[in-house]
Amino acid sequence: MTAEMNAGSQDPVYVTDALIAEDIDAYLLKHQHKTMLRFITCGSVDDGKSTLIGRLLYDTKMIFEDQLASLEHDSKAVGTQGGDIDFALLVDGLAAEREQGITIDVAYRFFATDKRKFIVADTPGHEQYTRNMVTGASTADLAVILIDARQGVLTQTRRHSYLVQLLGIRNVVLAINKMDLVGYSQERFYEIVKDYSHFAQQIGMESFLPIPISGLKGDNIAARSAGMPWYQGPTLLQHLEEAPVNDARMQDYAFRMPVQWVNRPNLDFRGFAGQIGTGTVRPGDAIRVLPSGKTTTVKQIVAYGGNLDQAVAGQSVTLTFADEIDCSRGDVIVQADEPCEVADQFEATLVWMDEHAMLPGRPYLLKIGTQTVTATVTEPKYEVNVNTLEHLASKTLGLNAIGVVNISTDRAIPFESYGVNPDLGGFILIDRMTNATVAAGMIHFALRRSQNIHWQAVDVNREAHAALKNQKAAVVWFTGLSGSGKSTIANLVEKKLHALGKHTFLLDGDNVRHGLNRDLGFTDADRVENIRRVGEVAKLMTDAGLIVLTAFISPFRSERRMVRDLMAQGEFLEVFVDTPLDVAEARDVKGLYKKARAGQLKNFTGIDSPYEAPELADVTVNTVELSAEEAAERIVEAILAR
Repeated sequence: MTAEMNAGSQDPVYVTDALIAEDIDAYLLKHQHKTMLRFITCGSVDDGKSTLIGRLLYDTKMIFEDQLASLEHDSKAVGTQGGDIDFALLVDGLAAEREQGITIDVAYRFFATDKRKFIVADTPGHEQYTRNMVTGASTADLAVILIDARQGVLTQTRRHSYLVQLLGIRNVVLAINKMDLVGYSQERFYEIVKDYSHFAQQIGMESFLPIPISGLKGDNIAARSAGMPWYQGPTLLQHLEEAPVNDARMQDYAFRMPVQWVNRPNLDFRGFAGQIGTGTVRPGDAIRVLPSGKTTTVKQIVAYGGNLDQAVAGQSVTLTFADEIDCSRGDVIVQADEPCEVADQFEATLVWMDEHAMLPGRPYLLKIGTQTVTATVTEPKYEVNVNTLEHLASKTLGLNAIGVVNISTDRAIPFESYGVNPDLGGFILIDRMTNATVAAGMIHFALRRSQNIHWQAVDVNREAHAALKNQKAAVVWFTGLSGSGKSTIANLVEKKLHALGKHTFLLDGDNVRHGLNRDLGFTDADRVENIRRVGEVAKLMTDAGLIVLTAFISPFRSERRMVRDLMAQGEFLEVFVDTPLDVAEARDVKGLYKKARAGQLKNFTGIDSPYEAPELADVTVNTVELSAEEAAERIVEAILAR
């Protein structure tokens, strides 16, 4: 259907495609092969995103008749004037959340015209929902950034524009909405365009298309506005129909396909399935599997309905190889003579999306492509002020903060710069304890040291060191509140092990802070780094074959798990010295609780800083029920049993 203007009216008249009546099969074939444009609407609160989407759906006649009837009834019920429909009622994701009692991350809507199909991501404009905007924009070909003509460019406008640029969306529409409320003023339109142009230049946005619109009235949405004859550019729908899509562009790059799963229905068939991210592949092409670097050629391209002579970006296929080489989920199949990089340390932009601040040194899960690895974030190089674009010094990142950081992974992974290939350059960080997505990131490049530093193999290994001492290396990790008795019990345990001829070393929290960790305070970020360093030292000591005892509050489960993961299976023993807060405070051997209660000691565990008790400790000793001597004896028994 196409839109035409009635004389003297802004309402479009829709003309049904004549091909329907002439040849229904040809009509269906035509629509089957239409391109798909994915776009996002974003901007500040109440800029009219949902109303705009509702208008697009209404103007393209893709709303069911009963929904239209209900919508018109609702609009009359709320007292709209002049026959205006409140289009936001149909598509407001937050309203749907309230009604259904669920969380809607991004509301996706589908509509189509004769020329193209569309998927639009509707995300809330509130700052606390920035994560929703990033989710919707991550797969978009185009961004429609809305501005209320009365308000102009706001902080959230800048934040969303900055994120659009970071996420590599190069087709941007600046939809200056609610022009009817400023009298369709040409001067106001150009004033906002000038203001936005200055900011766009600062963030490196090469171009954008400004369109004056009214989502409520329909001005310049599907049909030209009679109230703004001074605007001669395309309508929003016209631009959406003609804008380029990413799938075609991605076919011009070198071949890349992350492996989703290994398909082996029988012993005679072994294929590697996934969606092609970039490029083109044909039978006989030379390919390389990363990170292993093994090479072979493509034997077959298997798809639903039969084998293919060629597959391109966006298609999901199964490849078979001419040779039996190792390849598994998470690997990336690439063009042999043009592979991507492999590294384990990167510089990246990070958008923090969790209410709990990012803690440098804490291990997170990093998901990139089809692979998930463990990663840690160093202190941010800087945080970006989205209003001024100033680089701010920061030791952490809070909710909705954007910063540049270094990231280290526990193994080398195939990647490309996000600007070249979003599939292999974009990643998310996941909290290992809650499985919540806490950040989205975009890789810039590999750090040079990731290429220059290699693990040096040694002949006398940890097993040889331990055998010489006639023992098995281990880390016995004491955790509990200040005053629980960790150091006292750990000291007794070491004395007993020493008497048995065991080679041990005790790392005590206070002692370590006099030297190795003297530069660290007691903020959450510093506590994480404190435990990270101690964990690495403990691991080195176990490489020497020692039984290492550590007495640290170590308040966070995530860091205790990080140290456990550093060790081989069975070599980490978590000992929870379980002492109620009131008992530990009553002891107050060092007078620390008294200072904390008086406000003289900030970030004190149990008072104004949290302690996360172990959920499944290997050994738990209750110091109310057991003496220090009895507790030590029980722990030694557990160590020897291992």
